[in-house]
Amino acid sequence: MSFPVRKSVFVGLAGMSLIGTVAGCAPSAQAPAAQSTAASTSGAPIASTGASTSAASGYKDGTYSADGNYVSPNGTETVGVELTLSGGTVSDVNITQHPSNPNTRKFQGEFAGGIKAQIVGKKLDELNVSKVAGSSLTSGGFNQAVEKIKSEAQ
Repeated sequence: MSFPVRKSVFVGLAGMSLIGTVAGCAPSAQAPAAQSTAASTSGAPIASTGASTSAASGYKDGTYSADGNYVSPNGTETVGVELTLSGGTVSDVNITQHPSNPNTRKFQGEFAGGIKAQIVGKKLDELNVSKVAGSSLTSGGFNQAVEKIKSEAQ
């Protein structure tokens, strides 16, 4: 009557090799102990030793764009954000200005001129800009666009 035990062990270790299951779930040369534990406890995929850092970060490499909105004294404004990701890290940023008036043009221009120095080289999950080159409201739209990009890049 050992069949029900083997069946429950097999179900509990989904993703393990059949050889490891038949051998009483002891780690084999094909399945190191660290992988056995991770597969049985979390059910999450395990990155191979040859996996790129982008897989480890959870974000796909590439260039992503999104618009973010914020409220200024002149009403709702929009700023366009384009981020290039490599290994979950920002490697480039471009801001597309959508000014509705001269004041917005000024502040979005200052923001666009200073944002690269603040975020290039940082992990995407670490971005939370509050003020760039004297522009504090534009950062609200930037952060909103970054949240959209995070969703798109996963």
